[in-house]
Order: sequence, then C-alpha cells, then structure tokens
Amino acid sequence: MIKLVISDMDGTFLNNNGDFNRDLFKKTKKIMKDKGVVFAPCTGKQCERIEELFGEDASDLWILGDSATRIKHNNLFVYESLIVNELGLKIIDLLEEINLDHTIIACTKTGAYVKETISADEFAIVRRSFAKLNCVKDFHSISEDFIKITVHDPALQCVETREKLATFFDHAYIVASEAAWIDITNANVHKGTTIAHLQKLLNVTPEETMVFGDGYNDLELMASGAYSFAMRNAFPEVQAAANFITGSNEEEAVMKTIIQFLSLQSDKEELATVKDV
Repeated sequence: MIKLVISDMDGTFLNNNGDFNRDLFKKTKKIMKDKGVVFAPCTGKQCERIEELFGEDASDLWILGDSATRIKHNNLFVYESLIVNELGLKIIDLLEEINLDHTIIACTKTGAYVKETISADEFAIVRRSFAKLNCVKDFHSISEDFIKITVHDPALQCVETREKLATFFDHAYIVASEAAWIDITNANVHKGTTIAHLQKLLNVTPEETMVFGDGYNDLELMASGAYSFAMRNAFPEVQAAANFITGSNEEEAVMKTIIQFLSLQSDKEELATVKDV
C-alpha cells in the first residue's frame, strides 16, 4: 500500500514553463488525503520557492527542498545539513577560477546569493528556483554556512565542470543534474539520504513509497521507493534505474499516475474500519 509520494519538480512534476495544472493538483491532493497518503516535493528549488508555487496548497506538504538538504513542513524546518563556510568558499573560489561565465548561486539559511554582475536575463532564470535571491559583490562577504552551492551554465558545460571539482568529491556531494546545472551539498547528502530521513520520520518503508524523477540527481530517488517512475523525458540512465516508465512532464503524468494507482487503494476511513473489526 502506498503511503508516501515523492516527486522531483523541474522536468517531472512541472511542465516546461515551470508550472502545473492547479485544478488537477487539487483533485490529486484530495485523493491522496482520502487515501492517507503524504505528498512531498523533492527538488533543487528553495523551500520558499515551492511554497510560492503551491500557494495555499503548500501548507501540509513535506518539502524536501534546496537539493534535498532541508525538510520543511508547516513552516518549520525539521531537518537540514550544511556545508561549513570555509569549505563552501573554497569550492566557490575554484568554480570562479574554472569559469567566470557560469552563474554561481550560494545558498544559506537566510537566502540565495549571486554576484551583482549577473545579467537581468540570467537573474530571471535563477529566480525561477529561488524566492529569496540577493546580490553580493564578493561571495567572501558571506559568513554563514552554506545549504548548497548551485551552478547554472547556459553554455551547457556542467558535466565537464563537475569533473574539475574532483578534489572536493570526498568532502561534498557534487552532481550535474543535467548539462546546465550542478548542485553541491554536504558530503553524502542527496535525495536518497534525505528521503530515508523522511521515511523514518513518517514511519514509512520504501515498499510503501512512490517516487518520480527525470534527472541524474534523481538516481538515488529511484532507489528510494518500490514504485519508482521515470518520466518519458528522463535521461536513459534514470529510466534504466526505475521500475516503471510514465508519461512526460508535459502530459501531467505525475498526477495522472498518482490518481490511477491510488484509485486501486482503499480510503483511509475504510482501512480504519477494517482495522477496528
């Protein structure tokens, strides 16, 4: 029986415009509530950005945001893992040495930061993932520890850039989710480890978990649930890691698949009645 549904956002739950069918989600959410199923967005986006996107429907979500370095529920952070400031600044220094043309986004507990030299177009792209976004002259002005460090590269060189960060592979989790994006989090912190933490909090097993993803940073996500679905638009490696293939993000396949599977599952009230008997 499914008790927990976890979905990546970009390229998975969200369409290519970064949006979703809100009426269909309200229907899907009601079905999940009736079945006693928890829904958790799992994403590189800032937790606050997910709250923006879902609006009033965000209130009871379990949000695994900021590249799954944080879990937020009902306005409270119940989990987070940070990169110490000194290490984060060393990684940023190397990123700036590698390439001054890509955009570095340094994320802390109080917000995300980009260099003040960022173009308006690039700022707009980054803003799609971050609700709290500020500009700084120098990243070394940041004294907080880092939630994560993200790179956006319009030149699509992130796979190559990741390899140039090899000196930090033992000290941080570094993944190129696709050619345009790199996410850097604390060592051994990724979607798989954070989902395991959520499953423990909710007393849910992988056999009771449904997951959806499309990118290379979703490979650990695929291993977190017996009902693992790769999108039709997912990378081949992600499709190979999944137990099932569903439609594309443009077809609202996540919500349609949830509805289809949960239609075969008894409602929460029915289960309680059977248990009482």
